[in-house]
Amino acid sequence: MKDPREIIQAPLITEKGSLLSETAHQVLFRVRPDANKVEVKKAIETLFKVKVIKVRMSRYLGKVRRVGRNTGRLPQWKKAYVTLKEGDKIDFFGGA
Repeated sequence: MKDPREIIQAPLITEKGSLLSETAHQVLFRVRPDANKVEVKKAIETLFKVKVIKVRMSRYLGKVRRVGRNTGRLPQWKKAYVTLKEGDKIDFFGGA
């Protein structure tokens, strides 16, 4: 198994993510494109010491970007919707 810190790249702090965390006990993470649901579940449980109920994944292609006449593509990435057990919470900002 890969290191959990390699699988989870960053939390996604967005308005949609905040709404999901308040209503559905879900947290959004940006994960490696080659990660699967089982690896993400184990990584979240070991890093944050919470119980994960379900993981859903979405793949995103990198956007095409231009600089002058040169075109390129940003890298692909993957988003994980992690559903936590009732009562568990991940606090990214360290508040009370």
